[in-house]
Order: sequence, then structure tokens, then C-alpha cells
Amino acid sequence: MITPKYILKNKRKQRIRKSIKKKIYGTPTKPRLIIFRSNKYLYAQVYNDSSAKLLAYVSTLEKEVNSKLKSFKDREAAKHMGKVMAGRLKKLKIKTVVFDRNTYDFKGRVKLFADSVRENGIQI
Repeated sequence: MITPKYILKNKRKQRIRKSIKKKIYGTPTKPRLIIFRSNKYLYAQVYNDSSAKLLAYVSTLEKEVNSKLKSFKDREAAKHMGKVMAGRLKKLKIKTVVFDRNTYDFKGRVKLFADSVRENGIQI
């Protein structure tokens, strides 16, 4: 039986996501910082797994973020988004987070976002 390529890719992503979720867990003192990147935009959220609550959210769709950007998906957008996320975490008095890179390699926009969050005073 021949399966389409997108089905195999989705199964692989689900397997990777499941193995990551076994190791990474967000607590009230150290929530989980999740990043998602699409072809057009970047999204990031801070999630507390023990109470199942979303604490903070930032994306390149927001006017606060995209008003200063030329493109919504380039490296500059990832850096700026990390800076905004760090500011929101400081308002919530969160100093450390666990970084969940999802199924993406830790390079490119994902790495720049994480580095930008670190530079602005949040421990990962």
C-alpha cells in the first residue's frame, strides 16, 4: 500500500511531539514556552500544564509586533517577537521557562526567538 507523503510526515511529527511532551512539562513556577512557525507567521505561547492555562501569547499577527516589521516570517520578526514575549513574561513575574521547540530543529528562526528571549532576561 502506498501512502501519501503528507500522511507519513504527519505521523512522524506526531511521534516527535509525543516524545518531547514526555520530557517537557510546564509548572506554575516554570511554564512551557511553545513556538509554532507556519509559512507566513510565527506564534509563541507560554503554557502551564499543571493547571492547563495559557499565560502569555505573542504572534506576528499582532499590531504591536507587526507594525515595526517588513516581513512577518524573517529573522528580524523572530528577534522582535522574542523581545515582546520577554516583556510580557516580566510583567507576569516569570523568570524561567522550559522551551518547547515543537517538531522544529533548534536553528534559524526558532533559535533566534529563544536567544532573543534569553537576552531580554528570561532563563530557558
